[in-house]
Amino acid sequence: MVKLNADRKRTNGRFIPPPYVCYTFCMNETPPLRPIYIDISAAVHNRAGLGRYSECIAQALLAIGPDRFRLFYNQGKNGRFPSSIPPSTAQKSVHLGYKLWRTAVFLAQRLHIPFNKLVPDTVLFHSTEHLLMPLRNVPTVLTVHDLIYKLYPEYHKKLNYYYLNMAMPLFCKRADAIIAVSEATKRDIVTHYDIDPAKIHIVYEAAAPRFQPPSLEEMMEVRQRYDLPEQFLIHLGTIEPRKNLSRLLDALKRLRHDFPDLTLVLAGGKGWLYDDFFAKIEAEGLSDVVLPLGWIPDEDLPIVLAAASLGVQPSLYEGFGLPILEHMGSGQVVAASSAGSHPEVGGEAAAYFDPEDVEEMTAVIHRLLTDKEEYGRRRTLGLQQAKKFNWARAAQETLAIYDSLLGHS
Repeated sequence: MVKLNADRKRTNGRFIPPPYVCYTFCMNETPPLRPIYIDISAAVHNRAGLGRYSECIAQALLAIGPDRFRLFYNQGKNGRFPSSIPPSTAQKSVHLGYKLWRTAVFLAQRLHIPFNKLVPDTVLFHSTEHLLMPLRNVPTVLTVHDLIYKLYPEYHKKLNYYYLNMAMPLFCKRADAIIAVSEATKRDIVTHYDIDPAKIHIVYEAAAPRFQPPSLEEMMEVRQRYDLPEQFLIHLGTIEPRKNLSRLLDALKRLRHDFPDLTLVLAGGKGWLYDDFFAKIEAEGLSDVVLPLGWIPDEDLPIVLAAASLGVQPSLYEGFGLPILEHMGSGQVVAASSAGSHPEVGGEAAAYFDPEDVEEMTAVIHRLLTDKEEYGRRRTLGLQQAKKFNWARAAQETLAIYDSLLGHS
């Protein structure tokens, strides 16, 4: 029998296990691998794009090696474990309110108080949202989705704005590696937080496999069940000021001069600071032509997207812009703003406009609704573009970052 008991230290970027871990194994046996923990709190609380990311990357990593990974999450008061992940998956959780948990993590980071007792067996910890749990002698990976709170502070609630501006520079500094979901996000991290670019790795997101063109029968059934109009634009995403939906309303009014039956369907829940948007709908008499469907079940969403005449993503900024790929994967053509990472994600398949120019937005949408040749070409390009992004590759690239930190070849 052989016993190994090594001090935890950094040697040329490699991590050696802490002193309280002792492995006992036979000379002809391999020591058991300690697990990597993935924080899926955002998925447990269904927090829009962050939730989709954490759920999908966890699924893809578990598919590579289920015994190598465990899940961590804050259950909170009403969190639900994602139904797409087997409940038997090894996991640990805490049960604290969202604000209390965020405050505890930030203060512990500031005061150098480790939370190792929550994940005592971990060899590496990956935070998939903007909240990095402090751990001593354990390498950490932080996924940064965007710096919108920094770039557009007026579009965030004050408490969230102050928290993120205090916490994120610290989290980025303390993380051993950062995953940025786009080149645009990486540039923002380097510019605003003076982080070494070598520490930041770009790993693209992807649409879930369910985003595929539906059959005609599926389309007809969903159209009837949701009472969808004959001709409509659709926006996929949380309703919040950054999504630029107020200008989309202005474009819709202009478009209805030539397309009197055109309506706007909103697929997504209410985020924050949305009162002015709904007040504008009422004030301008658009209640009958703007249909907020809220969050649509996963099994129906690709079909609802495909039923629309056009997908529109007018956001002022996106760290990645996952809805573009979800539209395209479903066989839908997309008109999108040229801001942030949109051109990076949509490539040549999407048609772009200046998000602050209502006339240009209107013109691009009008052109796509009337030019059948361009519409067909962009639909084909969109299906091809969506296939360039997949979660299996994202998981392999993420795993390579883990292995690099752990000194594995």
